[in-house]
Amino acid sequence: MKVFLEYVWLDGYKPTNLRSKTKVIEYNPPFWSKGLKLGDIPVWSFDGSSTKQAEGTDSDCLLKPVYMCDDPFRGGLHKLVMCEVMNPDGSVHETNTRHELLSRIEEIDLDESNNLSNKDELPWFGWEQEYTLMWKSQKSRFKEGEGFPFGYEPDNEPRKQGEYYCGVGNRNVIGREISEEHLTKCVDVGLDVSGVNAEVLIGQWEYQIGPVTALNGSDQLWISRYILNRVAERHGAGISYHPKPIKGDWNGSGCHVNFSTKEMREDGGQQYIESMCEIMGDFKEEQLKAYGDYNDQRLTGDHETSSLNEYTWGYSDRGRSIRIPVSVKLEGKGYLEDRRPSSNCDPYKVANIMIKISQHSHQPINQI
Repeated sequence: MKVFLEYVWLDGYKPTNLRSKTKVIEYNPPFWSKGLKLGDIPVWSFDGSSTKQAEGTDSDCLLKPVYMCDDPFRGGLHKLVMCEVMNPDGSVHETNTRHELLSRIEEIDLDESNNLSNKDELPWFGWEQEYTLMWKSQKSRFKEGEGFPFGYEPDNEPRKQGEYYCGVGNRNVIGREISEEHLTKCVDVGLDVSGVNAEVLIGQWEYQIGPVTALNGSDQLWISRYILNRVAERHGAGISYHPKPIKGDWNGSGCHVNFSTKEMREDGGQQYIESMCEIMGDFKEEQLKAYGDYNDQRLTGDHETSSLNEYTWGYSDRGRSIRIPVSVKLEGKGYLEDRRPSSNCDPYKVANIMIKISQHSHQPINQI
């Protein structure tokens, strides 16, 4: 039988874009087979000169399959295949941020193999992915940053933000059909989506993935973005991951990351959470480089953000760089939320730096 494999990868543009192409293979499994496995998926090549990943004189790059799920658009045995980009000689391509995260995990022995049977021992991530649904006129369709959110027209500006967050009814929410279809398809293929809601900006939505581990969760987030873009195609909409899609008195879009280690989740974990918050200030510049493009337009100190130029942390305060939920005070354990990553961030980079900092911080705060 013919099986369609949709290879998905990250290109060399800034901000990073998703690319994909379809490979058709012949697959005739024995009757006892449980279906395609990742090891059955062949390495494939692509033209890196068209994705800012190679020169035209030596343009071949390789796609190495690393994560697979069912294809929610084609159904059947067809698959979505997340890939790492490799050089023609099999070495790691310079744009391959996933491999950098994998190296970090292996370096400190955070094994994610064996179907995550050891998940309770590993760091957990919870991703809050915001995005804005955009109308695209034919004139502005191919220009970054042009167009306007669903429900927003330059000559007929909508009511000020406030009533749109978790809104209900046509007056207060728009684009639910896209959010609902995206949610259903993500759940159907086994992604760990834990919720969705309309956000503060008109036409803006959020979905959450987690708790998940570093590598597997980052793969899931990229695949969920791919599915979102494909759903939007079907509805004639564009998806903007720009952190400030509309200038002025409107919220931007982030990808807040919730983080915990085993020690943080156990009794007495509060001291480990506060320790990491204290030490994180020493890594501010390195973190901001990893947290996405155009983030200076969003991190202004207004609209539930901290200032790009300052590092702060505190309990229950959405205007800080790091928010610790009040539940940590009440229970003495839990997680922290880094509110700085942009909606266009690369989760492989964010997870990498979070794990790095946690390794520097895991001793009681009064012993540092």
